[in-house]
Order: sequence, then structure tokens, then C-alpha cells
Amino acid sequence: MKNILFLFIAAIFGLQSCTINSEIVYHKDAASTSVTDIDMRQFMEEMKAMTPDSLKQKNEFGEMDKLPTEWTSLLDMQKKEGKQQPANPDSVRIMKKIFMKMNKENNEPAGISLKMDRFTQADYQMLSSYNKKEKLPLDQNIFNNWDGKTLTINTDNFNLKNIEETLRSKTSKEEAEKVQGMISMFFKSIGTTLKFENKIKSVTGKHDWIKQIDDYTIKISYDLKAMYDKDIQLKHSDQKIMIVTE
Repeated sequence: MKNILFLFIAAIFGLQSCTINSEIVYHKDAASTSVTDIDMRQFMEEMKAMTPDSLKQKNEFGEMDKLPTEWTSLLDMQKKEGKQQPANPDSVRIMKKIFMKMNKENNEPAGISLKMDRFTQADYQMLSSYNKKEKLPLDQNIFNNWDGKTLTINTDNFNLKNIEETLRSKTSKEEAEKVQGMISMFFKSIGTTLKFENKIKSVTGKHDWIKQIDDYTIKISYDLKAMYDKDIQLKHSDQKIMIVTE
């Protein structure tokens, strides 16, 4: 896990060259599946360009090459690293449902993806406890309440809390404070797509960052400048958004 999280942090420090997109699918049985993709292609190119000629022969992304290119659970990744498995059965269950992989393009590292497969509300509650220890860079929107028919969005979750907490836990205090102070400039773009298996019946509440795309899809596009600048006033900023499906 340590090497994997380091790569996420490396991506975060180069986020002016990265795009983060998340997709959450809401299933009819009240479970949901989320996938977060960090596109690091431009970041990789910039890192290569800054590498001295004397080091060109070395694989500067050797750690990434150790990651699986197919979805692999955190539990299996820990087993491969020879780490002791957790004794708590709930932790084992959660780790079996969280997957990671490295994405490649033209046989070169292109980014990292994180997936949480068919999580229930009980799973998300357990994940909150697990995340206090491991500090995964999760999309806060996964913690919104979904009962199989109605999604209640708390727009207080429109933040980068988990990424910022990951920074604080995995970097020095000086590095974390430096990046946090400039984080709104580091992101190229970040957004979350919400997809429903059943047709959307109604949407109650409004927020400038939320847009219904079609009968099954809602898009959340973060305005990072507005997120960090308290002087910017949103036209619509309801705290609760309720999406009811058929």
C-alpha cells in the first residue's frame, strides 16, 4: 500500500498536468460502484523532460511498473507484497472490494485507477473507519446516502478533503502546507459523473456545479477557484440535492 499511495501523491504534486474523473453507478439494490481515474500522461511527459540525460537510461517510473494492469484487490496486492493480512474480518471484506490498477498507453504508464465494487451503506461506514488508517484519496461523494431509489447529496461533500488528508498523512508538514496553499491551481480539472440504473424521476434542489445530462446521468463539475475563494458567491448552492429515480 505504501508504494501505491506514494504514486497517488506523486500525481497530486503534478496535478496541474493531471485530470481526475470519478464515476459512481447507483444500482437498483441500493449498492453503488465507483471508479476514480487519474490521467497522468501529461505529467509523465513533463517528468521525463525534466530528467537529466545521465538518468535517461533508468526507469524513473519503476514503481508504477510494479502495479498490476488489471483490476486487483487491495487484499491481493498486500498478499503479493508479503504483508500480514488483517485479522478483522470486516477489514478483509472491505479490502476485497477495493481494486487498483495502472493504465498504460503505447506501453507507457498513463495513470492510476481506483474502484470500489458494489458498496452498501454499511460498507461505506466501515470504509470511513478503514480510511482513517490508510488515507485513500477517495471521492467524498461516495458517502452520499443512496437507498436504491433516492440519492440524497450533501453538497458539503463537494470538496477535496480526502486528497488533502492524504497529503498531510503521506508527506512532510512543510510539503503538505505548500501544496494545500496552491491546490486550486494544481488541478487541471476534476469532476464526478453519477449514473443510475433506473430513470431519474425528479431532482430537488439546485447547485451551480450540478447538471443533469440525460434521463440517467448527473454531472458534478468542480469550480476549484470558487471552492477556495470565499469571496465568490454561487447563484445556486443548496446544501441538499435529492434525486429520485423510478
